[in-house]
Amino acid sequence: MKTIQIENAVAMIPDGATVMVGGFMGVGTPERLIDEIARQGKRELTVIANDTAMPGRGIGKLVEAGVLRKAVVSHIGLNPETQRRMIAGELEVDLVPQGTLIERIRAAGCGLGGILTATGVGTLVEHGKRKLEVDGIEYLLETPLHAEFALVEAFLSDYQGNLVYALTARNFNPIIAMAASTVIVDAAHIVPIGMIPPDHVITPSVLVDYVIAHH
Repeated sequence: MKTIQIENAVAMIPDGATVMVGGFMGVGTPERLIDEIARQGKRELTVIANDTAMPGRGIGKLVEAGVLRKAVVSHIGLNPETQRRMIAGELEVDLVPQGTLIERIRAAGCGLGGILTATGVGTLVEHGKRKLEVDGIEYLLETPLHAEFALVEAFLSDYQGNLVYALTARNFNPIIAMAASTVIVDAAHIVPIGMIPPDHVITPSVLVDYVIAHH
């Protein structure tokens, strides 16, 4: 049994931790876990995610609560508060092209030493990065992104932690579940073992450490 009370799950995340969060503009983001992080008043967290959603939703709540030190994301265009804090020097923002971001996360999950991408060659993005030439084409070596915790939202979980996602809420969730030391899942529905056909499992239970219990 991998179920855990949400308060105890979030209590495991120390101040200063690096946390990956699933979601795309808030879709597929584990809102209950986000709310509990804000409630417990965590501090100096680094979040790795697609974006910072918008005010009052998803990671936007963490921005407003002031719990973040740094955000590694592909865009912040939907969240004026993220922009304000970045410009004011209150929040460090590392903007990474979306495809590069998810590939760096995947590299960590697959045990790769990095990825080669032509995105950013000849721009400010290449500053401080290694360049490699393959068949006459220049690439940047982008390093893997790993996290101490991944916060995942699933549609279905069984009591072992086998996961199924709903439509576009799948987004970053299966990839971050491979790239973090501890994976905490908030599932809309928890079902008995055997209810999810093996062929339908997207994230296998071996990757999942905890599933938030339903009250």
